[in-house]
Amino acid sequence: MNEAHGRKPSEGFKKNRADMEIRPPFFPITTRGTIIPMKIFYTDTFTFNLPEGHRFPAKKYSLLRQLVEESSLIPAENLQIPKPAKDEELLRVHTPEYFRRVKEGLLTEKEIRRIGLPWSTELVERSYRSVGATIAACRAALEDGIAASLSGGTHHAHADHGGGYCIFNDAAVAVRAMQAEGRIERAVILDCDVHQGDGTASIFAQDPSVFTFSIHGDRNYPFQKPPSDLDIALPDGTGDETYCEALDVGLEQALDQADADLAIYLAGADPYEDDHFGRLALTKDGLIKRDQMVLEACKGRGIPTAVVMSGGYARKIEDVAEIHFNTVRLTTKIQIE
Repeated sequence: MNEAHGRKPSEGFKKNRADMEIRPPFFPITTRGTIIPMKIFYTDTFTFNLPEGHRFPAKKYSLLRQLVEESSLIPAENLQIPKPAKDEELLRVHTPEYFRRVKEGLLTEKEIRRIGLPWSTELVERSYRSVGATIAACRAALEDGIAASLSGGTHHAHADHGGGYCIFNDAAVAVRAMQAEGRIERAVILDCDVHQGDGTASIFAQDPSVFTFSIHGDRNYPFQKPPSDLDIALPDGTGDETYCEALDVGLEQALDQADADLAIYLAGADPYEDDHFGRLALTKDGLIKRDQMVLEACKGRGIPTAVVMSGGYARKIEDVAEIHFNTVRLTTKIQIE
């Protein structure tokens, strides 16, 4: 029904919790006993041009932000534009040569085709902001228990090249930033995009401080899949029940082994049954169930969680925005329960 691959952690993979300070409550409480509203970060105002008919669904980000604004899920001041990622933050993950060529517009035609987006200064700025949003969401999650970015999930970016609409690997850069700032020692990346997180798996392949979990379509992009710490590959047409059964097993194993101080959840909309690239068959209700399982598992273990949107290519772009919005709405609900 599904195949799971696990990379055996090295010796000393788990740190001794007895030597650490006890974690604060998952959601900080004010002096009046009320929950601090979560923060959400957006980047859609940093636009870039695409050729007419291009398949990248850039419009979904502004549609999603509009839904969040109209819903009043959080106070208006908590919906924020992030600062861009800093060069030194990006260089903790990406090679100096690749970083330089991205920034200066020196990527080859082959590299640009592999990424799937035409280079522009506006695209570089958007990429900096998207990574910045994930960094900001991680900082906010560590303070408030949970936070979200309305972008991110660029898991096909490797240290030395991009791919699949991904320039820089936001989750990897954010983890390295949190470690460098002394905020965390260990992290878990929970990748529920329909495509395997090949860039993330490759970046952290030799790093036992970061546990990578990916549940994805077996026959989908990328066709060369470097192993994550735990991969669950699902056959075409997998529906709600089978998916959630596999996810339940994977979450328990991943969170048990990760012993993480922070989770980053890639809540892709592309396992949806009407996704152009997805090949799986989850319903909108099934995707809500998936989100609930991930968020409740992290909350139950007291793991601060940053949620990012990742992919989504439904034939109707309104469906993509709705699926992402359901994720955000559930995230705010989980905080106050």
